[in-house]
Amino acid sequence: MKLHLRKAGLLLTGVVVSSKLFAQTPDSTKNYVQPFSGEKNFRTWSIGAHGGMMSPYTIFRGSEDYKTPNERWGYGGYVKKQILHSFGLQANFFRGHVQGTNPDGINPFQRFETKIKYAVDISANITLANINWKNHKSFMQPYLSVGGGSMNYSTSLYAQGASSPTTRTDDYQQFYIPLGAGLKVNLAPGINLDLGYQVNFVQSDNLDGYNYGGRNDKFSYAHAGLEFALGRKSKPQLATHNPVNSMRTEYLMAERALQMQLDQQKAENQKLREDLNTTNSNIARLTVDSDGDGVLDVNDKCPNTPPGTKVDGSGCPLPAPVTKVYVTEEDKKVVKDAIANLEFDLGKATIRPKSFPSLDRVAQLLIDKNFSLKLAGHTDNTGSAELNMRLSKDRAESIKAYLVSKGANASRIEAVGYGKNQPIASNATAAGRQQNRRVEFTLY
Repeated sequence: MKLHLRKAGLLLTGVVVSSKLFAQTPDSTKNYVQPFSGEKNFRTWSIGAHGGMMSPYTIFRGSEDYKTPNERWGYGGYVKKQILHSFGLQANFFRGHVQGTNPDGINPFQRFETKIKYAVDISANITLANINWKNHKSFMQPYLSVGGGSMNYSTSLYAQGASSPTTRTDDYQQFYIPLGAGLKVNLAPGINLDLGYQVNFVQSDNLDGYNYGGRNDKFSYAHAGLEFALGRKSKPQLATHNPVNSMRTEYLMAERALQMQLDQQKAENQKLREDLNTTNSNIARLTVDSDGDGVLDVNDKCPNTPPGTKVDGSGCPLPAPVTKVYVTEEDKKVVKDAIANLEFDLGKATIRPKSFPSLDRVAQLLIDKNFSLKLAGHTDNTGSAELNMRLSKDRAESIKAYLVSKGANASRIEAVGYGKNQPIASNATAAGRQQNRRVEFTLY
C-alpha cells in the first residue's frame, strides 16, 4: 500500500512493505507526552530577546511623507504564555530609532529621526504548521502575531543640509497595532532562534513629525533573537510539541520510530551546519571596511569612496566647506566706474562702445576672484509697464552677455529686470527719470 502526506507544500510518497508498522511503540521516550495530557506536562512560559533594523519602509507601501528610508538599530524582548499548541499571548517591549530622508524636496524638512523611548503591547501569537503526523517535534515553526499597545517617542526634524535638529518634539504617547510574521528554529530543547518581521501601525500621522495627507504613519522592525523556555528541561515546550504525532507514536514499533528519529536528526544536523556557515559568513561581512573610510560595509551608504575622503557616520562624503567672499573697496570702485560709464542706445538694449573699457575691468574682476554678480535693470515710468519690464530685462541680459564674451562664468551672473517698479527718484522730473533709468551691479 502507499501512504501520501503533505508537508511544507510538497507531496511525498512512501511505500510500506511490512504489516508490522501498525503495531509500533512511541518514537522516543525522551520528552514524550501522552496524547491529551494536561498543561502541567509542558513548558508554557518563555522569554525572548531580539535586535534588528527599524525602517519607515514597510511591505505595505502606501503613501509615505519621506521617500527615502534609512535603516536604524532597535532591540526588545518579550514574555510569552503558550495557552494552546498553536496559540499564545505575548507581552512585548522594544525601543530604537526610525529615520527617513526626503531628497526630492517635496516636504519642508530634509530628514527626520524618531527615537522610540519605549513601546509595549500585548499580542496574540499564532503558531503555524507545528502539527503533522510524521515528526514528534517540528524543527521550524512559522507564526503570525497581532496585538495592540502604546508607545512613547520623540521626533527631531532636520532642514536641508542641517547637521543638528531644526525642530524637535518630545514625549508623544500613541496607540499602535503591531502586525508580524516570523519563523522560529529549534536550536536545542527549549531554545529557539526567532526571526521576525513586524509592521507597526501608529494611530497618528506624527511619527515622522510631519502631518501630511491624513494617513497614519507606520514603520517596520526586522529582527533576530533567541527564545528560552522556562521550567523543567524534562518537559517539552508546548509551542513546538506535536500532539498529532503523540497519538501516532502510541501505535508504532520502537525500531521504526528510532529510524525515523535518526533520519530527522541527520536533517536537523545538516540544517544547523548550513545555519552555522551562514552565520559565520554574516559575521565576516559585519567586520569588513572595503574602502577604508572607517565605516563598516554593512553600514556604508556610499561604498568605494576615494582614499582620504572625509565621510559622515553613514560613509558618505562630507560637503565641501563654503568659502567666504570678501569684496574690497577697490573691487567696489571697479563696479562703480562701470555703472558711471554705462550707456545704451535710446530705448534699446544696445551698449554703446564708450562703456566697454569699464565693463572689461568688471569681467576681469569676476575671472580673477570668482565673484558672483547680480545685474538688476530698471526704467522710468515712460511707456507701458510691459515695455519697461522687457527693456530692463534685456539691458541686464545684454551686460551679462558682454561679460560672458570676455571670459566671465555665466553661471555666476544673474540678470533680472524690474521695469519701473523700483524707482529711486521721482519720475515727475527729467533728472529723476534719468536716475531711475539704471542697471545696478551687486558683487557677492
